[in-house]
Formats: sequence, structure tokens, C-alpha cells
Amino acid sequence: AICGHGCKYGECMGPNKCKCFPGFTGKNCNQDLNECGLKPRPCEHRCMNTHGSYKCYCLNGYMLMPGGTCASSRTCAMVNCQYGCEEVKGKVQCLCPSAGLQLGPNGRTCIDIDECSSGRAVCSFNRRCVNTFGSYYCKCQLGYELKYVSSHYDCVDVNECVTNTHRCNLHAECLNTEGSFKCKCKQGYRGSGFDCA
Repeated sequence: AICGHGCKYGECMGPNKCKCFPGFTGKNCNQDLNECGLKPRPCEHRCMNTHGSYKCYCLNGYMLMPGGTCASSRTCAMVNCQYGCEEVKGKVQCLCPSAGLQLGPNGRTCIDIDECSSGRAVCSFNRRCVNTFGSYYCKCQLGYELKYVSSHYDCVDVNECVTNTHRCNLHAECLNTEGSFKCKCKQGYRGSGFDCA
């Protein structure tokens, strides 16, 4: 079986037919399935979609049970967790709905983990990391722009010489480089390329 565009999160089952792994959808299995939007809803109270999966959490005073249900719990209400709690080996523990969040010093509220500064984030060379609450995303580096090229989105070098966004001197030539540009004074002129005399 050959799938021309490939199956990103799945396997090729027939000519251009992908069978997606759980949590993924689309013709090429390249889209995350938002389980929180499914009917019936997988969680009784609150649902947070994650890459390839989802997480359930309960309102304060409720305990997360197997299967995404929430049970009223006196102990949970007493602990006063921000996102509900679970019982582990007889001990009540507050929960955070995302791997990008961690329990704060008080053990009840969730604080953001900055994946960009902690080195947890994985972005390709032409993308830079932008932290968000509970997660992060990879944005094109300066000098690159997001374009749909050969059936997928990628960060492509901006040719400042063509787009006229360079600051080269009138008597200089603009030379495009990967992610930037250079200015070189024309013959008979001297200088930095930004100033030519």
C-alpha cells in the first residue's frame, strides 16, 4: 500500500487510505482529534484536549473517577483544589489538567511550566518557541514566513531583496541570506552597505 502524502499519525492500509492511531483524524492522519467535542462527551465535568488524547478534570469538591466521571467528595472539598482531585493510595492529591502545568507550592493551584526556558520544547531550527498557559507553540523565526509548500506548512525564508524590506543603501546591492540579508556597496563605492560613499 502506498500513501502519496504519507500517514503522519497512522498507517497506510491501501492506495492513499490511512488508518489513524487513536486521537488523530484527517485524510493523512495529521490532525489532532478533539475528543472533548465528541458526543457523548468523554468527561462528566471538564475536558481538556491534548495532542493525540484528552484529560478529564472535575470541579472543586469532586474527585475524578475512572471513565471520566466525577464523584462528590468531602475530602476533595476540604483540600480545595483548583481543578479537582484524585485519591492515590488513600491520599488526596490535587490535579492539573495539562502536562504544561504543575502544582504550585500550596499544592492546590496549578502554575504554568515555561517549556521555552526549561528546554522541554522541541522546535525546528527555523521556528522559535512561544510559551502559553499550560503549553507552547513554535512560531516562524524572524526572517521566515509560514507557507503551504509541497502539501504541508513550513517556515520559508523571506527574500527581503524581492519584498523590498531591506535597508540597503541606494548605491548598494541586496543579497538574500537564509533568514536575513546582506548589503554590499556597488563598484566604485565604499562602506557598510547601509552607508555607501
